[in-house]
Amino acid sequence: MSIEKYSIIIYALFFGCAVLFSFLINSLFYKFSKTLGIRNNTEEIIIRWGSQQKPAVGGISFYILFLLSLAVYSIFFPTEFIFKNKPFIGFLLSINFGFLMGLADDAFNTRPLLKLFIQVLCAVCLIVSGIYIHVFKEDYLNYLLTIFWVVGIMNSINMLDNMDAVAAIMSIAVILAAMMIIFILGDYSNIYFISLTGVLAALIGFLILNWHPSKIYMGDTGSQFLGIFLATIGIIFFWNYPNTTHSMPTSERFIIPIMAFMMTIFDTTIVVFHRLSNRTSPFIGGKDHTTHALARMGLSEQMVALVFLFMALINIGLLYVILNYIEDFNGIVEAVFIGYLALCLTLVFMISWRHKEVVLE
Repeated sequence: MSIEKYSIIIYALFFGCAVLFSFLINSLFYKFSKTLGIRNNTEEIIIRWGSQQKPAVGGISFYILFLLSLAVYSIFFPTEFIFKNKPFIGFLLSINFGFLMGLADDAFNTRPLLKLFIQVLCAVCLIVSGIYIHVFKEDYLNYLLTIFWVVGIMNSINMLDNMDAVAAIMSIAVILAAMMIIFILGDYSNIYFISLTGVLAALIGFLILNWHPSKIYMGDTGSQFLGIFLATIGIIFFWNYPNTTHSMPTSERFIIPIMAFMMTIFDTTIVVFHRLSNRTSPFIGGKDHTTHALARMGLSEQMVALVFLFMALINIGLLYVILNYIEDFNGIVEAVFIGYLALCLTLVFMISWRHKEVVLE
């Protein structure tokens, strides 16, 4: 049996079991831990569309499935891919920092500066281990861009977790895009592939209970874990996409990650702009996100989640076209995709601005 068929069988069996495990463990958390992760409203930093308090335990299942995926990999594949892999060790270290910081934030409401310090520390761990964005000739610029990317994505996922199912859907979309790249490259024994499979299964099992009306939230534990996980995946598979058919221009290297994270990046950018224009802190929660604007337009929470899903699927399709069919990323192609991103940003900005209602505490 070829390594490709062997890997696919292992991944398929693991994925099915992991989805079931994720649903069961989140169901148990919901039933027996209804007070775990619930904080006093006066202390809450992230403002959700719904005011009802629910257990914020989903993130724990993400971390458990992530660790379980590594255990499964070590059983069926050579362990040196884990323990003798310096970049992956740095990835593991940053994941643990992000998870523990989110767990502490759910329990104690950590200060924004401490969260920022841990997020920068996560980025430094990646850089030291060799995982950083390769765009500029000068390494220090690449390091700064990597830190900005990691901190930005960790906060973006955290801010996007303001309405049922939305953060989970966007995370699933990014994971599917990364898995698509692995399929394009044919690297099925990649250690990151089983990690993606485990976290994808965890998100699907969680989404069953997080779909509106949700029973549980992912909490900062989940959003910070997903933030560093997705930021790292973004660096490896989107920023540093190993194209073997042609040299990629700088514009294409920027377009690919922005396309993969488009709605997440656009939502955070617009929210920060709104709050700075109102002379308020971007770190204080509010109901001024794209999700809230869509809800004020009359869309139900389920419809808002489906809108984000629809946009994510379109972008995955466009990414597939870019990576699999466009060999000459010339000025015309560049203008088309930049124009598409600019049009989407303008549309999202207009919706958010027209239906804005800033509610800060």
